[in-house]
Amino acid sequence: MSTPIWVAGEVLIDLIPKDGGRVAIVGGGPANTAKALARLGFDSYFIDGISTDAYGQQARAELLADGVKLDYTLTSDNPTCLATVTLDNDGSASYEFLIDGTATFEFDESWLPNPATPPAVLHIGTLATIVEPGATKLFNWAKQVKAPLVFDPNIRSSVVNDRERYQEIVQKWATISDVIKMSDDDLAWLYPEMDFRSAAESFISEKTQLVVITKGADGIDGFTQDGEVTVPGVKIEVVDTVGAGDTVGAILVESIVKYGLAHIVGETLEKTLNRAARAAAITCSRAGANPPTQSELEGY
Repeated sequence: MSTPIWVAGEVLIDLIPKDGGRVAIVGGGPANTAKALARLGFDSYFIDGISTDAYGQQARAELLADGVKLDYTLTSDNPTCLATVTLDNDGSASYEFLIDGTATFEFDESWLPNPATPPAVLHIGTLATIVEPGATKLFNWAKQVKAPLVFDPNIRSSVVNDRERYQEIVQKWATISDVIKMSDDDLAWLYPEMDFRSAAESFISEKTQLVVITKGADGIDGFTQDGEVTVPGVKIEVVDTVGAGDTVGAILVESIVKYGLAHIVGETLEKTLNRAARAAAITCSRAGANPPTQSELEGY
C-alpha cells in the first residue's frame, strides 16, 4: 500500500517480568502503532530518536523486520529509554520510566521531516507529547503538517503526576487534533469528576471530529457531532494488554485513509470500532505489543 503514514513518538524497551526475571521487549505506544500500521500494509514511517546502544539496535531491527520505515529517525549515541513494566492479575500493565538524557526524546525541528510534504495521516502520542523540551518542538512541528492528526495521550501519571498540568498538555494537543483516542483509565485519571461521555464530548469541536474511548473487555465508544456509537469487547484469553490501545489507534488511521474522516460516523464508525476491538483482542492474546496482520483481520 503506497499510502504514507507518519507516526511520531517514542520507541523504548519494556522490561517485562518473566520467570522471576525480566525480558527486554521493544515497546513505546507510538512504535507499537507504527508496527501495527506496517502489518496492515501501510507505508508506516516512524519518527523518533533511536540509540546506537544494544537496546536501540534491538528496537531498530524489530521495527525494520515488521516493515516500519525508519527514513525519518534520528540516530543518536544517547541511551535508549527503559520502561520497567509491572503486570497485575488481569494482565494490565503499569510503567516506571528512565527518561532523562535518552535518545528517545531528542525531537528537534532540525531533523523532523519536512511538513511541506505531508503524509496521508499523522499519528502522535504518549510520552513524546509531555517530555520537554522535545514535546514543545514536536507540537510546533505538528501544527505545520497539513494532514489529519490522531492524538493518543496514553496517560503516564508516573511521569507527570500533576493532574492540572497534564490536563493543560492534553487540551493543548487537542486544539490541533482531528481524532483523540483515549482509554477509560486515561479519562478516569485525567477528569475524575466527569463521566466518560461528558469528558469525551468536551473534546468535540470544529477541529476534533472523533473521540474514541477504549474500555478493555467492555468494548469501545466513539463520539462525533452526530452522536455516540458503542461496540462490545471481544472475548479472548488475555496474556497481557500491552499494545492493545496502540493497535486501536492504527485501525483508526486505517479507517481515515479508507473512508475519509468526515465519513466515519454511524455504521462506518461502528464497523471501524468492531474491527478495532477484534484487533485489540488479538494483541491481548499474545505477549507484549504483537499486533495482528491484515490477514488475521480478514472478514472484520
